[in-house]
Amino acid sequence: MGKDLERKLDDVYENYKEGNITRRDFVKFLGITGASLGIAGGPFGLVNKAFSGGKSITCHSWGGTTSEALRKFAFDPFTKATGIEVIDAAFTGMDAFLTQVKASIPPGGEFNIAHLSAVYDYARYTDLGFGVALDESKIPNLANVMTKMTSTLKSISKGTLSAVPYDLGQTGIAYNTEKISKEKAEKLGASLLFDKELKGKLGSWGGDFRTNMWYAALHTGQSPNDIKDVKAVWDALAEQRGLIKKYWASGSELMSLLANGDIYATVAWSGRVAALQEQGHPIGYLAPDGTYSWMEYMYVLKGTDLEVAQKLLNFMLEPDAAIAVAKGQNYPTSLDPTKVPMPDEVKKLPAFDPTGKLDGYLFADPAYWNSHQIDWAEKWDRVMAG
Repeated sequence: MGKDLERKLDDVYENYKEGNITRRDFVKFLGITGASLGIAGGPFGLVNKAFSGGKSITCHSWGGTTSEALRKFAFDPFTKATGIEVIDAAFTGMDAFLTQVKASIPPGGEFNIAHLSAVYDYARYTDLGFGVALDESKIPNLANVMTKMTSTLKSISKGTLSAVPYDLGQTGIAYNTEKISKEKAEKLGASLLFDKELKGKLGSWGGDFRTNMWYAALHTGQSPNDIKDVKAVWDALAEQRGLIKKYWASGSELMSLLANGDIYATVAWSGRVAALQEQGHPIGYLAPDGTYSWMEYMYVLKGTDLEVAQKLLNFMLEPDAAIAVAKGQNYPTSLDPTKVPMPDEVKKLPAFDPTGKLDGYLFADPAYWNSHQIDWAEKWDRVMAG
């Protein structure tokens, strides 16, 4: 019976390390198991490890190649250097994760760092009171991060930071260079996505109203963060509906449609375009002025040990670590290339800006988009359904 419990404890501990079980539930299980084994104060390894006071921190991210890059080039080296364990876990979905954070007591107590994307999520978590005020003096490598990225976040959290920008991406336009010339793509810009000559060969991301409205706004000559003629945007999207071959639902579906030649042009995540280009597919990348740009950042949640978090974040911003992660996940690092030399593998990534100023990179205004989310999301679903 004792051996069975020990094996069960091993299984539970592995799930705890992977982020599938909260620390609170793990500790409860230890109490029950330890009492059953008669070793609550004894030498049993995992019980000692759980109650030894050894420091650890949990980071939730996107899974797949992103989590693999973080583990290999940031988390494991950090643990080796400091002895602090980094438990990496994958999101089950952004809304589901936020629900988990809301249910945690205290807020963020069981969730430490979240690899969030887009500034409207930064605003959402901050407005809910889940943020912290990081001590920037304890994260000296922040000085190498592109100023526009840090200032954008600070403008939301009233001058302080609850996160450090970590990588940069865009939802730009991917196009088949064998079917569409570079000259035509650059001439049309955002209007390439509404080109009637491409009827039946266009795609778009069905899961996000913002992206579709964003490019409809550019197509109709408007600022995506301040749309004056909303009717013109919806009319453009309704007309585009008849040109669309497929609204894709995932990054893998996006890549498949482009690689197989099922579609010739679509909005696309810059990292997925980089992956297609690496594989040798004839896919170009277009980033017209006002391209939908976003940053991913490491958001520190309320209740987290700031000493540990700041130490980890500074380590992750070390050039060797940040650049290695960037190459591993196909998104440029947040480090300013005018301050930190970048290898060719990073320079060639879509969304890379050699100036470090991010001129022409437009981030979504969180107050504007969040205030319209319910109404516009519902309307987008109706348009997409035809």
